[in-house]
Amino acid sequence: MIQKSISILAALFLALSNFATPLASPDGKTTVTVDCKNGVPFYTVMFEGNIVIEASSLGLDTNVGDLTKGLSLSKTSEVTNQKSSYHLYNSKKSDVSCEWNSQTYTFSQEGVDRLSVEFIVENNNIAFRYHLLAKGETKCCVINTETTSFSLPVGTTTFLCPQMGEMTGFARTAPSYETHYTADDEMGKNGWGHGYTFPCLFKVKSGEKNYWTLISETGVDGTYCASKIENKGNGLYQISFPSMKENNGYGSTGVQALLPSSTPWRTITVGETLKPIVETTIPWDVVGDKVCKKNSTLYAEAAKKYGRGSWSWIIANDESCNYETQKAYIDFSAAMGWESLLVDALWDVQIGRDKIAELAKYGKEKGVYLYLWYNSNGTWNDAPQTPRNCMDISYRRRAEMAWMKSIGIRGIKVDFFGGDKQCTMQLYEDILRDAQEFGLLVIFHGCTLPRGWERMYPNFLACEAVRASENLHFNQSDCDREAKDATFNVFIRNVVGSMDFGGSTLNWYYNPKNSNEMWGGHRITSDVYALATAILFQSPVQHFAMAPNNLTDAPSWAVDFMKAVPTSWDEISFIDGYPGNFSVLARRTGSKWYHAGVNAEPIAKKVSVSLDMYPVGTVLKLYSDDKNLIGGVKTFKVNKKKEITVTIPCNGGFVICE
Repeated sequence: MIQKSISILAALFLALSNFATPLASPDGKTTVTVDCKNGVPFYTVMFEGNIVIEASSLGLDTNVGDLTKGLSLSKTSEVTNQKSSYHLYNSKKSDVSCEWNSQTYTFSQEGVDRLSVEFIVENNNIAFRYHLLAKGETKCCVINTETTSFSLPVGTTTFLCPQMGEMTGFARTAPSYETHYTADDEMGKNGWGHGYTFPCLFKVKSGEKNYWTLISETGVDGTYCASKIENKGNGLYQISFPSMKENNGYGSTGVQALLPSSTPWRTITVGETLKPIVETTIPWDVVGDKVCKKNSTLYAEAAKKYGRGSWSWIIANDESCNYETQKAYIDFSAAMGWESLLVDALWDVQIGRDKIAELAKYGKEKGVYLYLWYNSNGTWNDAPQTPRNCMDISYRRRAEMAWMKSIGIRGIKVDFFGGDKQCTMQLYEDILRDAQEFGLLVIFHGCTLPRGWERMYPNFLACEAVRASENLHFNQSDCDREAKDATFNVFIRNVVGSMDFGGSTLNWYYNPKNSNEMWGGHRITSDVYALATAILFQSPVQHFAMAPNNLTDAPSWAVDFMKAVPTSWDEISFIDGYPGNFSVLARRTGSKWYHAGVNAEPIAKKVSVSLDMYPVGTVLKLYSDDKNLIGGVKTFKVNKKKEITVTIPCNGGFVICE
């Protein structure tokens, strides 16, 4: 009965909204209509004249007034057109140009303007945020909840990642965005009872057409919390704030806000194919940098430190965090021509600070710089891994970073956050700002989704925020579905932010002997698959799951490819694919293109790849698998059609490059 009432209300809103003037994208295909009926603000999204998001509510409930009802639309600004260009050093595209039309809608309550909603509409993209307006002498408030919702038409299917339960998982460190996606699921579910983490992909049924629709948020910093969506009945999904139980109950579930102030952006990307989804730059188009003094030099200097590295933990676990093994991995990185080594948990007790300084000096002599792992914890999880209690308090964090700077450490990997409250967002931002001052790059693990941070913070590299490679070490079930998960990550998680996955192993077994006689998962994907995911997964620094033994026990053609694989990209192009089935992309760095794909379908997949960027006769390399997943490399010449058909077996992959 409740759902029926919601559907009737949505239909009424949609009918009434026809009297409002839509705000259209520059090409006119993407439109949003904003109105207010019966005191409730709402918006509707259409693409190519078809409904993509039905009438959906807007509003904020605060401790100085409920701004979700009793409102009226008091003024609508003129439509403005804006063009912008900027450079990203640490994402999927370097030189970005964007154009949008924008309009701001102001809502009053009891004759006083209280809330504005700013919408921008690009081709295929919509972003909107709230502006809380001044209220007399009141200078601050608490935002308790949002009624921001996304109402999807009947027949829509979902590709969603369930939110983990609070204080669950390893050492009560969840939620940390590390569950599996499900393909083409029905609406009406609510994950594991806690909603779904961003980004959220839907295949929207509108009339006779299907449209891919990606919903997320961007621009979140210490002035707000991070959000998720919860299903409120069939196709109605609503913004939800963190639970009180997150972070061991530390911090508020609401948002402490100034008056006036602005919220982060909610984003919607729509396309008839996955191309606009994969290639969108909306997470960065609407945010600005957060450096204390705007200085592009900071970004350029950080970019000089990007690159590849090794990481012993994924293969050899905690026992590998000792002086001799880490020294051997420095030698391995040097042999591969890689720039770094990630020294994982327990280095402070199993190696010691003096020996870490020696390793840093040894690595520098070989052109290999260290990243050090830290537990984020102060009081919000039970994870025993050390160093603990170094990143949570300012004076301890800054002293630690000063020491790292003095011995030449390149960056940090901070783990086990376990929540999305405003206080946790403040911690992320404080770590990034302090690390910037001390010249350190930052990776976050056991963490939230990056929300525009590549542009906001010059030293931000990536977040995990995905079911990443450590699960391949621990769970054979994750190894068995590795290719399937990859096809989701390419089209959903990695679309909106750099993803630290830590994969591309050439070991068949996740143990230091590369043997089935020891612990660790058994890889069922091919060597070419490992090469392909090094291209498909984007992060400006990648610490690969390769090991020193791969120099002698892995195919030389695969090792040689990994020696030269880039991690910084200038352009991305969607080619083909379907989440959960297969994925094919192309990426460009400088003048060089890399085409890559993987297949999770039970039968081989034939894919046609356009090679329009090459002159006829250009000699290229094709890394591919046979039906038994035995890989190899061969050369071929670009034909007159500038096209090649590649067959990808199940759990296999391909790469094409010069």
